[in-house]
Amino acid sequence: GMFFHKGSRTSGQTTALLAPTHKQRDRRWSVISVNQTKEVTNFPLKSKEDSDPRRPSEVWLDDDSPGVCALLLTFLSCILILVSFPVSLCTCIKVVQEYERAVIFRLGRLRKGGAKGPGIFFVIPCIDTYRKVDLRTVSFDVPPQEVLSRDSVTVSVDAVVYYRVSNPTMATNNIEDYSHSTRLLAATTLRNVLGTKNLAEILSEREAISHVMQEALDEATDPWGVKVERVEVKDVRLPVQLQRAMAAEAEAAREARAKVIAAEGEQKASRALKEAAAVINESPSALQLRYLQTLNSISAEKNSTIIFPFPVDLFSNLLKWDRREQQQTTTLDRIL
Repeated sequence: GMFFHKGSRTSGQTTALLAPTHKQRDRRWSVISVNQTKEVTNFPLKSKEDSDPRRPSEVWLDDDSPGVCALLLTFLSCILILVSFPVSLCTCIKVVQEYERAVIFRLGRLRKGGAKGPGIFFVIPCIDTYRKVDLRTVSFDVPPQEVLSRDSVTVSVDAVVYYRVSNPTMATNNIEDYSHSTRLLAATTLRNVLGTKNLAEILSEREAISHVMQEALDEATDPWGVKVERVEVKDVRLPVQLQRAMAAEAEAAREARAKVIAAEGEQKASRALKEAAAVINESPSALQLRYLQTLNSISAEKNSTIIFPFPVDLFSNLLKWDRREQQQTTTLDRIL
């Protein structure tokens, strides 16, 4: 073969680059290292196809021209269209709606220019196939997932996801069924996110959980040409025993707060009564005015029975007079 020497012969070694031969059809090169012991080591370099980082939807950007067979089939299809004109227009002209796009394949290769639409586009029968992709927002319910939270509580959570296709070409070529894959990924993401939360966080931080799920789904579905717009946690179902325990705890806490509030109210009422009694004690006529005000309020309600308060002072005087008579009678009986 023909050698192209490169570098110097320091330390008794020589490095040469071997030109490709007729048998090397895979675009590989071999670097031959020759030393004093006459040992030869081959280092195959990666070909262009092996190192191509692009996805299948991006390979159509290559400038590879179609083969002779593809040109011949295209020519025959054009002749068939001209022969059957104008009947062939029914199979050549296609229409997609405003919310749809058409991804066209010619002899299995994606056509340049991306998706077609909306409106009218032209296809060649027998060699062109197309697939319609809906760009409208789609919503679906995530099935209830039995999740074990971080504090070892089993809960059943379901959610709803809203997504749309942002790139019809990637949604067609990069994944077989983007809708089914998005549903499975949403269920898995829901389990993974909720598995890192406590029960209290699941019940109180639904918006934060929805935001985390949306970011995770959007990042995962971006290579598929899918945009996740919104994720919402619908319902969190707890076991019946746990519901009863939580209800009992909440009821006990409410009763404790009610008792504290009632005690505070009685304390404030007693202070107000004490201040009112002090004011009434300063003026004896204030008690009479309060009595008249009470009678006025009772008579305004048109009641058939009116209760008159009996003065306590008069009643105490009668008791004292009765006790005096009893003492006098007892003394007379002793004398007799």
